[in-house]
Order: sequence, then structure tokens, then C-alpha cells
Amino acid sequence: MTARSEPLALLTGARGFTGRYLRAELAQVGHRVLGVVQDGVAAADEITLDLRDRDATLRALAPLAPDVVVHLAGIAQVAHGDAAALYQTNLIATRNLLEALAQCAAPPRAVLLASSGNVYGNLGAEVLDESMAAQPANDYAVSKLAMEHMARLWMPRLPIIIARPFNYTGVGQSEDFLLPKIVGHFRRGARVIELGNTHVARDFSDVREVARCYRALLDAPSAIGQTLNVCSGTLAALDEVLALMRTIGGYAIEVRVNPAFVRGHEVARLRGSNVRLRAVLDDAPGGIALRDTLRWMYTAP
Repeated sequence: MTARSEPLALLTGARGFTGRYLRAELAQVGHRVLGVVQDGVAAADEITLDLRDRDATLRALAPLAPDVVVHLAGIAQVAHGDAAALYQTNLIATRNLLEALAQCAAPPRAVLLASSGNVYGNLGAEVLDESMAAQPANDYAVSKLAMEHMARLWMPRLPIIIARPFNYTGVGQSEDFLLPKIVGHFRRGARVIELGNTHVARDFSDVREVARCYRALLDAPSAIGQTLNVCSGTLAALDEVLALMRTIGGYAIEVRVNPAFVRGHEVARLRGSNVRLRAVLDDAPGGIALRDTLRWMYTAP
């Protein structure tokens, strides 16, 4: 198969944590991947584009005819302090992308948008499923939910899939996130770690499974028009994560609560249902145990 005959996959956020894994997944099944990066010098298989710029986005993307599109670009930090940037990046940039795709000579056969399980907020339910009314508890979650509502305006013209990933991790994730921070402290042999809210519990998946899931959803016709949780369906408390790392690292670390890291309106427990996802795909995240993901991160070169 020549490069010209390969179907084109347009991937925003291609250099990000998830983008690197998804790029490999798409290439493995025969796609020519064109990455969209916001800053820096573009490689041969990338374009530099600020999706917040509507006119530039229309000029760059409307002439393309991607087979599939995955939109990962956005601000992923719940605690990001610039609300205006959150809405410009997570909402307006996504709208510009969809407008450009709708003007392509041939529409893509699937467009996957990455939202977030954080849109549910503090519902108080033991397991969160897609039928529940979202109650976002911070600007990050509001920006993602607003993106979902906006995207539905384009569903008559584009084959959109909305993915709501819950927490996931793996090699290469920034230590700005909780699990890489904990693993990084153990890798360095630190004796003390400062954390924020220690009562939280999350539904964690492995990034390799999430990337595989995203790629599979692009090939699932029944996913079009759906909003789908991407999650393991299991809950892990912070104490469990620390206990696993004690075993992996071979020592106990002292945990100190730093008030500067404590978030207001913190979602205490975030566990998703993947029943709807499993009705679309044969498999869903959860096959890789959290201890194996943590060990992979701990032993990575």
C-alpha cells in the first residue's frame, strides 16, 4: 500500500500524552496520520495550526479529505487557572474544527471528540452512566460539557462520536497528574510526598487501552451519534494506589497534605459505567490491572 492510497487520519493533539499512543494505533491499522500541533516546527506528517483561529482553521482543513478525525487537543488540567483559555481551547477551537470539517469536499466517516468523565461532577451515584444529567463542578468540566452540546449542533452534518474518558495514565504522562507524580516520587526514592485531597477515588485506565478503544470506535458504525464513557468501571482510592506503589517500590512514603494542592469543589468519587461502550465494542478498558500499569510506569527507561 502506498502512502497516497492510505486513508488519512487527522489527529489533533498529536504530540500530547494520548496522541502519541493513538498515532501508533492508527498507523498500525493502515492510516496515514496527519498530526495537528499548535506550536513549534511541524514534522513531515504534521501541520502547525492554532484551532482557536477560525479563519486559519478553515483555510488549512477545508481542502483536506480525512477518512477519520480524532480531536484530542485541549486543556486537560482540571485545576487550570485561566477560565477564558479553557473555553477558547475546549469549546471555540472545537467548533472551528467542526465547521472546517463540514466544508470538506468529502465528509469524514467518523469524528471522535474527547470530552471528559468530569462532566458528571458530584452526582453522588455509585456508578455514573451516560443517562445521568451532568452536573459539572468546575470550569474545565463546564467547558467540556459545553463542547458536547455544541457538537450536537453539527451531528446532522458530521458523523460525530463523543467520548467521555475517565482518568487514565501511563508512561509519558506529566507529573502534573496524580499517578505520574506518585510514581515519579517512588522512582526517585523520595521519602515524602505532598498531596492535596487525599480522600479521592478514581476510575483509572491504562492509556494503551484508551488509545485502542478510540481507534476501534472509529470503525464502529453504531458509535456514530453516541456519547460513550471510556472507563474501566472499577474504583481505586488514593490509599490503594499508595499501597500498590509501596509493594512495587519496596518502601513506604510519608504523605503530607499541602493546602495549596487542595482543590475546592473536588469530585470525591468518579467511577464510570462502561456498559454502553461494551455494547458498541467487543472490549473496553480494564483488561490491564492498575498494578500492572503502575509497574510499567515505575520500570520504564
